[in-house]
Amino acid sequence: MKVESKFVKSAIDLAGCPNDNLKEVVFLGRSNAGKSSLINALLNRKALAKVSGTPGKTRLMNFFLVANQYRFVDLPGYGFAKREPGELEKWSQFIEDYLLNRDNLVGMILVMDIRRKWTPDEEMLYSLSLERNIPGVLVLTKADKLNKTKTKQAIKSLEASCPGWHVRSVSNSKKTGIAELLQFIYKTWSLMNPITSKS
Repeated sequence: MKVESKFVKSAIDLAGCPNDNLKEVVFLGRSNAGKSSLINALLNRKALAKVSGTPGKTRLMNFFLVANQYRFVDLPGYGFAKREPGELEKWSQFIEDYLLNRDNLVGMILVMDIRRKWTPDEEMLYSLSLERNIPGVLVLTKADKLNKTKTKQAIKSLEASCPGWHVRSVSNSKKTGIAELLQFIYKTWSLMNPITSKS
């Protein structure tokens, strides 16, 4: 079922973010992890979040209004190589500013290719979530690339890397695990209820 949703705006810093009390769930991950594809799959839209074959295409924070009640936020992917050092530093700073200082943020979804290993990049984002006390979910994409045994092994291994987080596997192409993940997100963060205060 298609979820009512629309692109709202892009921003390069906190000052450019929407100024209201709607809850936001942020999606982070490597440039080729499938963040934009996952957002499209969750909302049952083919091209709401732009997908590119070129890693690192998302350069801004992109905000999507869902059901007129809450937002998904797609942040630039990390791990991209074809960027100037100054540009990388600038992106890193506004991502950190958003994670540490955005009052609307209620949940973090870290997207990983199920075939990859946990790295210091994922560890940094996990640590930031603990620092802010922001609940997180590790979503392992491309689960169709592994058999059931290897999928279970990957989940078990990564669960040990992020204690306290839920770990779920999905396949964007085959739509497996997508509906269940959307329900989990919706219920975990009570997304139809706005935040109660703004600083």
